[in-house]
Amino acid sequence: MAITSADYQKKFSRIAGETLFPWLRDATQRRVRAWAERFRFTNQELRLVCERMRDLEMWGAPFAEPAISADAEGIAAKAGFLRSLERFHGGLVIDGPDFTVAATADVTPPKLRSRALEKERLGLGRCPVASERTRCCNLLTLDAVENCGFGCSYCSIQSFYGEREVRFDRGFADKLAGLELDPSRTYHIGTGQSSDSLMWGNSHGVLEALWAFAERYPNVILELKSKSDNIAWLLKHPPPPNVICTWSLNPQPVIEAEELGAASLARRLRAARAVADLGVLVGFHFHPMVRHDGWRDAYRGIADDIQRRFAPREAVLVSIGALTFIKPVLKRLRREGRPSRILQMPLSESAGKWSYPVPIKVEMFRALYQAFDETWRREVFFYLCMEDHTLWRQVFGHEYADNAALERAMLGRYSARIGEAAARRRGAS
Repeated sequence: MAITSADYQKKFSRIAGETLFPWLRDATQRRVRAWAERFRFTNQELRLVCERMRDLEMWGAPFAEPAISADAEGIAAKAGFLRSLERFHGGLVIDGPDFTVAATADVTPPKLRSRALEKERLGLGRCPVASERTRCCNLLTLDAVENCGFGCSYCSIQSFYGEREVRFDRGFADKLAGLELDPSRTYHIGTGQSSDSLMWGNSHGVLEALWAFAERYPNVILELKSKSDNIAWLLKHPPPPNVICTWSLNPQPVIEAEELGAASLARRLRAARAVADLGVLVGFHFHPMVRHDGWRDAYRGIADDIQRRFAPREAVLVSIGALTFIKPVLKRLRREGRPSRILQMPLSESAGKWSYPVPIKVEMFRALYQAFDETWRREVFFYLCMEDHTLWRQVFGHEYADNAALERAMLGRYSARIGEAAARRRGAS
């Protein structure tokens, strides 16, 4: 027996809350409700329609309802409508967005409260995305600060720390001073996993504590990763030789559209140059690479700029990785619904994450790697971050047998480069 209009309205009220329907704009809700009452969407169909319409809202791409005869009803009419919506949505993700026309004027970075508290323990552990399913360097992460003040649309940090506050540990310096490490082992520790490493400067004595820690353990390679140009404290207090400063880079249109509040590309590179002038090793993370209109020339331009500004001996690493999402970030993005084109991409699921299909990744990674000259590719450590091991040979022409082999190679190269830089600093003093 066919379901009546009244019965379907009751069903719709029940299932709509399980979709993105409550987060759609009022006008879009009215359209979706009308379509649902006409076509009798199932739970899964309604979920898909709401997701597609939310994406189009965020992209500023209005969907023109297909012309369907008023007499057309039933399964065939519904199938035609769904195909039309999928074609329209899919047509926008083929080549990636044009970020030069992205609408972000009414979007501002999150405003976070600063809070100092006493944490029970030091936040030192394995990189939370480490996995045997991808080739990982076994980085250790140190939560010097929790939460980030930038508003990068794709960031997972704000999904981990949902509260609108940045947290500092009052006892961070004491806990770090009390940490006992094996002096015969080389450690690679990064502070950029739970927050930006530089944007807070030496607030609450964070950098001062890290400098003391690095001096105490010369066998620790301490990496500060940033999208900030807040280097004033570093210029007055140059870090120990085993501290390396790295910057995450993207083309300026991507920064303006999707990395709200972060320093511009030019400011990041100027900051890196100023730090390198102190004799500090620098590095560059092209992670996440974002495929967009003009992406090839944009990333090649950044690579050319780096090679003009820096000698290979001043750089310790270049990492490459694709824009990748975990499910909570996808959910947060669509619920927030801010103007953003970051999801205007073909999403392929692998190992519980969503990213570009492999052929697109290989094309992007190869293009960037080849943009660096032979000297850079030989003398600087290039690696793929959070990517399947099968991509390495396709991009670099070689691969590592396992994560431990990658870790050994990375630590060996970093340690040698740090030794060379330390010798130059001693010679210059």
